[in-house]
Amino acid sequence: MFSRVFCRGAASGAARILGRHGALVVMPMTKSGANRAVATAVATSAAAAYLVSQKQSMAASCEAAVNWDAVRKEIVKILEDDKYTDSSYAGATPGPLLLRLAWHSAGTFCKTTNTGGSNGATMRFEPEVSWGANAGLKFAQALLEPVKQKFPQVSYSDLWIFAACVAIEEMGGNKVPFTPGRLDKASGTECPLWDGPTAPDGKLPSADMGSPDKTAAHLRLIFNRMGFDDKEIVALSGAHGLGACHTDRSGFWGPWTRAPTTVSTEYYRELLENVWTMKTTHKGKPWTGPLQFEDPTGDLMMLPSDIVLIQDKAFRKHVEAYAKDDALFQKDFAAVVGKLFSLGASTKKSGLFS
Repeated sequence: MFSRVFCRGAASGAARILGRHGALVVMPMTKSGANRAVATAVATSAAAAYLVSQKQSMAASCEAAVNWDAVRKEIVKILEDDKYTDSSYAGATPGPLLLRLAWHSAGTFCKTTNTGGSNGATMRFEPEVSWGANAGLKFAQALLEPVKQKFPQVSYSDLWIFAACVAIEEMGGNKVPFTPGRLDKASGTECPLWDGPTAPDGKLPSADMGSPDKTAAHLRLIFNRMGFDDKEIVALSGAHGLGACHTDRSGFWGPWTRAPTTVSTEYYRELLENVWTMKTTHKGKPWTGPLQFEDPTGDLMMLPSDIVLIQDKAFRKHVEAYAKDDALFQKDFAAVVGKLFSLGASTKKSGLFS
């Protein structure tokens, strides 16, 4: 609703302004220029205040109209769909994929330029949706589209993040803080740009930069840009304990752990306790994909960016801490994922909704 302010001339003898609740209030007015100016100023001030209050009220009303419990139920239905399959491991659920969608949406944030992040859902558009790191995430977006259609007042930005929060909890993780209020952007012209020295086709971490030292430096470059330190880098890497890689997406293959649908410390335990060698064969044929590591069974894999977490001393101490303390990992993982999901978000309220 648009509000109007009327200020009649001296001949009318009155000025109408909007009162506290939008009602018209008539103020006596003389022919004095001073009184006329005062009346006009009061009218303008009152109208401006009313418009601000109306905007805030409408925003709060729209947000209140979202039944987040109902949204959650729809997401859980997707997570529990027994028709969902994954070519890289048995017993798959969409949980890891929904987490990856939110992670890659928020992981574009730059604290220096205050660009990117979970606000905007620009991965709907080119060029971001075709970044190599985002391969396969069109499918994740499609999974959530029916929920968006059922709750059109929920932005894609909020939906992607909320779905990941629900997925983490459904996979046994701690509750991740979620605050609604993200706004969608309108086109690919607003996709975040990358002007750094690495990852020329995106702002997300690469799996291998050619050597352990370069890969470690790359991880710090990407994550420090978002505002994360070494401990937080290792905690966020725990998400690799979920899901698997696919040759038709990233080019890599296989799950990191034998519990790919459960939030746990298995990723860190496997890193430290298993034996990792370069993969040379795949299903009886020579391996032609990018450099990755495998365990003696050939069932599990690690990326060069995973292995560097035990090669780099500063990273390794955090891997060791999480491997032996599940409660510590669960606490830190929920906190750091919540921090990640808040990057670039245009939210104002606080609380746990997931």
